[in-house]
Amino acid sequence: MHDDLDRKIIHGLYCAPRTSFRRLGEVIGVSEQTVARRYNALRRDGVLRVVGLSSPTAHGRADWIARLRCRPDAAGPVADSLARRPEVGYASVASGGSEIICTIRSTAGTGRDDVLLRQLPKATSILDMSVDLLIHPFTAPGTAGWAGGRRSLTDGQVRQLTEQRPAPTGPPPAPTDEDRPLFEALAQDGRASHTHLAQATGWSAARVARRLEALEATGALTYGIDILTERLGYELNAILWLQVDLPELHRIGEELARHDECAFVSATSGRHNLMAVVICEDTPAFYHYLSGRLAGIEGIRGYEISVRARRLKQSVSLIHHGRLVHPALG
Repeated sequence: MHDDLDRKIIHGLYCAPRTSFRRLGEVIGVSEQTVARRYNALRRDGVLRVVGLSSPTAHGRADWIARLRCRPDAAGPVADSLARRPEVGYASVASGGSEIICTIRSTAGTGRDDVLLRQLPKATSILDMSVDLLIHPFTAPGTAGWAGGRRSLTDGQVRQLTEQRPAPTGPPPAPTDEDRPLFEALAQDGRASHTHLAQATGWSAARVARRLEALEATGALTYGIDILTERLGYELNAILWLQVDLPELHRIGEELARHDECAFVSATSGRHNLMAVVICEDTPAFYHYLSGRLAGIEGIRGYEISVRARRLKQSVSLIHHGRLVHPALG
């Protein structure tokens, strides 16, 4: 089990993925060496991965959420196969063992040009499927996802970590071919040093620093934080599929994003116009959330729940023998 200091480090990395150990230690109130030791242990044990990602909007692509109902005997092999595809993220099998839920990165618009989206309906093992566009993600200020079940850092500490980070303006430009080695190295380790990235690209460390700053400033380079929530004591992971009154969509989405239990919230197309990934310690805590904070939100007309039974992939990390690993090592 991991303690509050680990959660503070994780929260700090959500706020500023490439911040130095020294800066993070100053904000948290511990030494640089302590932060480095804790972070390296989390990464070595496969509990945490920080990865650099190319923004999908820079390539005219978008994320889709797919729900696949399979024959029970085929769900496992189909899910394993999907999880290993580079365009698939957040793959899991829901309770009952016949539903697979995953995100698919494809062409924005209809998705008809994507090979995977054309192939899936033809698979005999898939009985039914729905694919909806993730239209608008909601993010609480100072975070980029679930940061250990609660806001471990104070608002003041979050501001210290984020005050120097520029807000992207306009659509991000697509990275160039020269950037490919840089993104490949960041996909291995989003916190790789400038020296390591210089070796991977053949550039100078100064050029690496300038290019990272430019890509981050335009939003072409983003970061994903993958964590194994079970290793932090949070066993229950579920997706809420919500039907909400359209005039209240934005308000409800923003309110959900502020809930510590919500790891991801997005407006979607389809029958449900809002989805939320909820992480709780156990079933009683999940019921307490449903009957308390969620029930107190006005404008929700209906909901479904998909409880995760087996998780196969985070944003870009496979889950292999209880550890987060690069897909090539899975």
